[in-house]
Amino acid sequence: EKCVACARKCVCWSNISIMHVEKYLELFHLSQEKLKEVSARLKRDLIRGLGKHSHHRAAVKMLPTFVRATPDGTENGDYLALDLGGTNFRVLHVRVVEEQQRVLKMDSQICAIPQEIMLGTGEQLFDHIAACLSEFLDSQDLKGKTLPLGFTFSFPCEQKEIDKSILIRWTKGFNCSGVEGRDVVQLLKEAIHRRGDYDIGSVAMVNDTVGTMMSCGYRDQSCEIGMIIGTGTNACYMEEMKNVKRVEGEAGRMCINTEWGGFGDDGSLRDIQTEFDVVVDQTSINPGVHTFEKMISGMYLGEIVRLLLVRLTEDKLLFNGQTSEALLTPGSFETKFISEIEEEDTGLENGQNILTKLGVKCDPVDVRVVRLVCDTISSRSARLCAAALGTIANRIRVNRGLDHLKTTVGVDGTVYRKHPNFSEELQDTVRLLVPKCSITFLVSEDGSGKGAAMVTAVAQRLALQSRLLEDSDGEDEEVEEDEEEEDK
Repeated sequence: EKCVACARKCVCWSNISIMHVEKYLELFHLSQEKLKEVSARLKRDLIRGLGKHSHHRAAVKMLPTFVRATPDGTENGDYLALDLGGTNFRVLHVRVVEEQQRVLKMDSQICAIPQEIMLGTGEQLFDHIAACLSEFLDSQDLKGKTLPLGFTFSFPCEQKEIDKSILIRWTKGFNCSGVEGRDVVQLLKEAIHRRGDYDIGSVAMVNDTVGTMMSCGYRDQSCEIGMIIGTGTNACYMEEMKNVKRVEGEAGRMCINTEWGGFGDDGSLRDIQTEFDVVVDQTSINPGVHTFEKMISGMYLGEIVRLLLVRLTEDKLLFNGQTSEALLTPGSFETKFISEIEEEDTGLENGQNILTKLGVKCDPVDVRVVRLVCDTISSRSARLCAAALGTIANRIRVNRGLDHLKTTVGVDGTVYRKHPNFSEELQDTVRLLVPKCSITFLVSEDGSGKGAAMVTAVAQRLALQSRLLEDSDGEDEEVEEDEEEEDK
């Protein structure tokens, strides 16, 4: 008979089989009430992370970015963007055109970072970056211009100002000496100064999530949230300055990089972690860290599915109880397989091909079970992500004393972009959880390139406005003094 629980996926098999499989899958089904509980826990963590004295022990770090506004549509001009986050880095020339409300990527260049430089001195690394930047400026005929630069530096940093960011520790195979504990903007400027053949203008440090928000913010000025759901996950949003206790000043707003991947690192999500989540965490390179990320992001979803498939096979509910060497190998079931298997028209055929390559003998019912497992794991991911996003949207609404909030989320990441059902389930769940928030989703165009340029452009606009304000204040005083003289 056709199983009612799986009618959407058209799974036909015996009710006894579905009962046994559902016993495992029900661990991943989160009710609306449970999602609201998760949301309430995250809300407490956001407040703790913003606190002056509580932030150091908060699981959700709520890092100030010193980005104090989103685009207002008046930004224009030419900018450079530098994106360093792995064994390659990109240099971009970006033009912001006010009349067309467009951010144009004029050109870009990818530069490799050799292994010996990744493990050499900080001076060697930044000299290499400065040399590649010089070569790019030559190719663009920009050597004579002093352009502002947006710097996306995807390593753990403590940001002190928009142009000051201290490297906490290297990751991703880098171990350059003399950089940890130092300001990476200063190191870049020193390397450029050593060359002496060009100069750069103001520098703005850009987190990739903030870049996502800002790249969308020029197209849609109501975009005040940035979210990434790809290999990892994170979000940022515009918070009221009066709530950002670690930074002086009460007026206006500041973008906060939540680092929500760490949600649950204090054990607050233990009740919804399954035994499979626990194994994924314990066998990862950073056990006990990024608990939330490990339940919802692309780096881990495939492995959760693989562990579940192995268990179902061992319990003789799949593949006639016969595993394969490939299926037993950690990391062999890639997250992209989930998307391919859940494709509406070709999913079952894709599943058959994937499972065959993994060395298991499967019949059509096995493929349908695997599809159901994939759907269950990706659905949990989307619903958890929706709970977290709803928390942020509702916080903005309450912060502003609104009965109803209309806002836009700039979003990026392969899970959101590539999975056939993820974005729809995420949006449907957000609508259920926060009915007082109407959220539009806008897919980012190159947050680490165009978005970095927009952060720099907005920072320049604000700096110019504050200078103009200071100047006009001075003029008022002079006028008043002149008037007083005339009265005498």
